[in-house]
Amino acid sequence: MNIFKNLYFPLIIFSILIALASNFGSIIAIIEPFTFTKIIISNQGLISISSFDQTFYQENQWWRLITPMFIHFSFAHLAFNCLWVYILGEKIEKVDGSFIFFLLIVFSSLLSNFFQYYWTDSSLFGGLSGVIYGLIGYCMILEMDSQYDRYQLPPALYLFMIIWLILGFIGLLDLFGFGSVANFAHLGGLVSGVMFAMIYKMTSKRI
Repeated sequence: MNIFKNLYFPLIIFSILIALASNFGSIIAIIEPFTFTKIIISNQGLISISSFDQTFYQENQWWRLITPMFIHFSFAHLAFNCLWVYILGEKIEKVDGSFIFFLLIVFSSLLSNFFQYYWTDSSLFGGLSGVIYGLIGYCMILEMDSQYDRYQLPPALYLFMIIWLILGFIGLLDLFGFGSVANFAHLGGLVSGVMFAMIYKMTSKRI
């Protein structure tokens, strides 16, 4: 079997490699090219974080809009995200094709990362969870038209993910030891998935 036949495989593999190489985000020099804004490490080991304008408008490092999705800060964080990318990615690519899946990944990563940065003003975040919420939002909208037969995902899954999002915002996930959760990335991902699904529905009807 060719593991690179589908796009979700290289996405998972690259995320694993970055996590292992950076010791799950603890080696700043490894994750720095992937953070949302540029991090400057001096010869003395001092760290400073560039602003949005410096990173994107002055230095044109536009890839950072999507690359935080490759950063993971624990094994559980990585394993949970990669599992859902595998489950959802396989279904979406099978039904809609790799090109749509690629566009959805880029769009949901961009919007979820921007949401997280805009509302927290922090660059040290990462993970595929924003993308996963994008995939969930996309599937949820299209499943409604097919009476949940298009991707054959149980409706309870969508309810669970929305409840999980709410629990994160009210602080219960932190209280129960799940660590710092990128809640706005999750929200941005969900919004992006819903938006992408609506655009997909409108354009597919015109073709």
